[in-house]
Amino acid sequence: MQQLHPVKEDWQTGLVVVAHPDDIEYGASGAIARWTKQGKRIIYLLLTRGEAGIDSIEPGRTADIRTREQIAAAEVVGVDDVRFLDHPDGVLEYSLALRRDVARVIRDVRPEVCITLNHREYFPGERLNMADHRVAGSVLIDAIRDADNRWVFPELADEGYEPWSGVHTVLVSNSPRGNHAVDIDDTIQAGVTSLRQHETYLDNLADHPEPDAFIRGITASAGENYTSTYASAFEVISV
Repeated sequence: MQQLHPVKEDWQTGLVVVAHPDDIEYGASGAIARWTKQGKRIIYLLLTRGEAGIDSIEPGRTADIRTREQIAAAEVVGVDDVRFLDHPDGVLEYSLALRRDVARVIRDVRPEVCITLNHREYFPGERLNMADHRVAGSVLIDAIRDADNRWVFPELADEGYEPWSGVHTVLVSNSPRGNHAVDIDDTIQAGVTSLRQHETYLDNLADHPEPDAFIRGITASAGENYTSTYASAFEVISV
């Protein structure tokens, strides 16, 4: 991995947009904890409730479980505004409807920075990414432009959501193009604890590593190329 540069932190409001409960906890929640401690406002937007994520539990019950676990995970890192769009898990489609839904929330929240999970074809280490992640990140990037244009989805303005042009950066967690990082030495434990809130989900994953070892492992790897022991790495996309 190349030497990582500091993520700029001269912003106040961030919107996290991911496909599933737990997506942000895999390495980025330590950074979220750092930012909320700085007084930044962070909002989570989940495109699904992860209802297709546990093979042994039917989707209706799984949705309830994973919703509760995600809200608990967010609370650990100082986030109390968690929203769900209820698009179907596992079969997210890149669509105008999904772009509209995300643009609506961008106009409502009015963030300067958006945070998402890797939308590239592969994770670092050539691990194949899944369709929902690829769709979520791509939709977010396009919805930022939609949120800025009054004549794209004009019905949003009719609903009271005026255009917003203030998003200047997208931070992409777990990207193979990670080029920046955030020092999480002081918030690594919050990141670990937030992942542990997904207890039922993790218990139903075969051979999932223990959260402490897993999070410390991936963030220590980023720290080796940064100025801290533990770091959350991000691909920085300027809007």
